[in-house]
Amino acid sequence: MTSSAEIPICTQCSHLSKSLFCKIEAINLEAVEHEKQSIHLKKGELLFAEGATPQGLYCVSKGKLKLAKMGEDGKEQILRLINSGDIIGYRALLSADKYNASAYALEDGDICFISKKMFLNLLQNDTSLSLEMMKILGNDLKKAEAHITHLAQKPVRERIAEALLLIQQTYGYETDQQTINAILTREEIANLVGTATETAIRLLSEFKQDGIIELNGKKIKIINAAKLQSTANLSD
Repeated sequence: MTSSAEIPICTQCSHLSKSLFCKIEAINLEAVEHEKQSIHLKKGELLFAEGATPQGLYCVSKGKLKLAKMGEDGKEQILRLINSGDIIGYRALLSADKYNASAYALEDGDICFISKKMFLNLLQNDTSLSLEMMKILGNDLKKAEAHITHLAQKPVRERIAEALLLIQQTYGYETDQQTINAILTREEIANLVGTATETAIRLLSEFKQDGIIELNGKKIKIINAAKLQSTANLSD
């Protein structure tokens, strides 16, 4: 169950410069600061559920989440990985639709919540915020198109390699600059790619044998990034 948390200060947020609110007018940022709520999530907890009606916008102050949709066969498909500074729940909010996926915490974290009324009012009255929102939507469309193409055309081995690169690019490295700074289960990696868990396990083992990665429990260390990128069939 979600719980309330200490409300972080927007102007002191370390993610402000790269967030949706990076160019918002100061007076509007103050309004957000005054009216927003803060939610604490434990690892594995649900932020919002597929089919629910959105009540506002969520901005990740601290933590990692996954946006996942349940298929007709009961298998989860991870649509997006979310990191600190990201916003979530905006597509359904802007289209006056229900959520088409559920959001779960991959680790303990804190989420800021802005009501639907306030957010839509800000978009109508703050041109800079509206432009930033359009950029995010355009980037989402680009990523979705690439993902659909790769699912249709790329072999699973290439998609697993690309998924590891995506996780690393989203969450970065630990202090050793090799270990991915996020823990996803083998099933979650498979659900990100759209394959069977057994296939993901086998290919990760092959990558280890090929000297591309090292496995330490659920932690993954990339020891040959160039070879991983080559395996993913991505250009430099």
